Amino acid sequence: MLRSALIGLVAGQRSLTPLAVLAGAARDGLLPDAPRAARLLGNPLIASGAVALAGLEMAGDKMDSAPDRTVKRGLAVRVMTAAFAGAVLAPRGKGALGAATAVTVAIASAYAGLALRKKAMRDYGQVPTGVVEDAVVLAGGLAVTRAA
Repeated sequence: MLRSALIGLVAGQRSLTPLAVLAGAARDGLLPDAPRAARLLGNPLIASGAVALAGLEMAGDKMDSAPDRTVKRGLAVRVMTAAFAGAVLAPRGKGALGAATAVTVAIASAYAGLALRKKAMRDYGQVPTGVVEDAVVLAGGLAVTRAA
């Protein structure tokens, strides 16, 4: 369940990054325990869409008008993507537990991440802290989806 928990951490910070990194893993044949999800995410149109949406979310996060990640809509998207990604990365036959684990971690990390980001923004500003957060989240998501 470690991979499911870690992808939940990613979803708590950026709601669409889990789908983008899963699409890359599917393209590279790294989701053998989830063949249906791999076929879906490996579709070039879906994969491109997931990457584009994740990129737009990262760009939008730097705007003054960006809502907090804990607003209802933001949490709802995090719950959905965490559940899907957690199930995909769970050991075979434990998809429901993987989904529940990822959702729990995503919600907790959304609140914790928001508190840390707000603190950092007071000292360093919105754009620099967002760029650092994006880099950490993307690196973490890639590491989780590429782990054996």
